[in-house]
Amino acid sequence: METIYNFSVKDAELKDIPLSDYMNKIVLIVNVASYCGLTYQYSGLEKIYKKYKDNGFEILGFPCNQFAFQEPGTNIDIKNFCDTNYGISFKIMNKINVNGAKADPFFKFLKKQKSGIAGTSQIKWNFTKFLVNRNGQVIERFGPQVEAREIEKSIKENL
Repeated sequence: METIYNFSVKDAELKDIPLSDYMNKIVLIVNVASYCGLTYQYSGLEKIYKKYKDNGFEILGFPCNQFAFQEPGTNIDIKNFCDTNYGISFKIMNKINVNGAKADPFFKFLKKQKSGIAGTSQIKWNFTKFLVNRNGQVIERFGPQVEAREIEKSIKENL
């Protein structure tokens, strides 16, 4: 069975990160953007990350510029924005596409595992979230409006 552990992604410094590094952890994967009406969600994500990281919880933020060009900067710009404005300590990854012909293979996999509303696989907007269990399987998908505090119960249940 294919899991997230079959994939390798790049972090913001373009270093290869095998997702098998996150084996036996609960992982929340989020497509993020710096200039979105939902960017405030960084605060809630950081809060929940700090609360559960010592229990085997990780967040991976994947910047994406596909929604109204709300993530125009370089990886360095994005990391600086996250550090300066939100004190983000979870991992920010390389900027990617999440939809279309040039969609990152990892996001193609995530969307295949859990479709969105009405069975569509397309990601509709920034801050779509995928919750992955300790076995590397996508167990839940949350729409952009769903905030970290609303996901906390699912995180706790899986830790």
